[in-house]
Amino acid sequence: MWLQPVLMTLLRFYLCGVKVLLYQLFNRSFTLPVLPKQNGRVAIVTGGTRGMGLETAKHLASLGMHVVIAGNEREEGAAAARKINEEGCEGKAEFVFMDLTSLKSVRQFVQGFRDRGLPLHVLVNNAGTMLVSESNTKDGFEFHFGLNYLGHFLLTNLLLDLLKTSGRQGRCSRVINMSSATHFSGVVDMEDLNRRICYSSHGAYSQSKLALVLFTYYLQEQLSAAGFPVIVNAVDPGMVDTALYDNLYSLAKMLKKPVAKILFRTPAEGASVVIYAAAASEMEGVGGCYLYNGKKTQSSDLSFDSELQEELWKKSCELVGLQEA
Repeated sequence: MWLQPVLMTLLRFYLCGVKVLLYQLFNRSFTLPVLPKQNGRVAIVTGGTRGMGLETAKHLASLGMHVVIAGNEREEGAAAARKINEEGCEGKAEFVFMDLTSLKSVRQFVQGFRDRGLPLHVLVNNAGTMLVSESNTKDGFEFHFGLNYLGHFLLTNLLLDLLKTSGRQGRCSRVINMSSATHFSGVVDMEDLNRRICYSSHGAYSQSKLALVLFTYYLQEQLSAAGFPVIVNAVDPGMVDTALYDNLYSLAKMLKKPVAKILFRTPAEGASVVIYAAAASEMEGVGGCYLYNGKKTQSSDLSFDSELQEELWKKSCELVGLQEA
């Protein structure tokens, strides 16, 4: 009985991938417009030590931002920040440790950031993992759900008051959630968010990316209703040649290599939509969007389910120990 849902999940997952590759075959990567200077603004980029996160941190710092790279690899993080600063950017970068698989670590990171008295204008929830074998975070959550979604859910909520006070009308604070086309194949099972009944790494990953879109839309609705100067958007970078694919099975890895050289985006190309959402004048005051290749795009029908958005929000608050606002 378990085999059929697993196979259907696989089929939906890879069908999404094929559609993206076909699009990338016939469409050039989005080119960033000239972006305004960001001097005096502060950004946090999770997973900014490599790949698209590093490219995002590098570009934001070049625009004049003070960029805090948050990650769980101390040496790699310090090296990334040093490299950005040595390039002579107008802003600066630094690395601060945070492990998104530990809610305690997320809370410690936020407290440390608060203690410095810095404002916060941009939060890029970039860090993620894909297709890892069945395992749990330090708090017992399914690994994809915990790292990709719940850790960022807690981080965003704990920093929300800083984002609100740092933004202003005409110069909003911005939250960017890194989703994926695989969210179209995702299903959020409210009765089994940790995938205990029938585990599939493909299903777990796509669920976490759908959860981020649901979270994006619900949070934006709450912020807009209260009139706060904060915008929240989800972005889809396409298929990008990064370490995210290191967990593919051996055969899939072999097949991926020649395809990646021709059809995958580079990390810099993938990061362009994130940078656009974080800094472009065209996105000022524009929230609740799903951005792909520099354009507002329709996300999955399920992502617009307002009841599911609210239910997931309430359950997420319960899981991470937050009181609902």
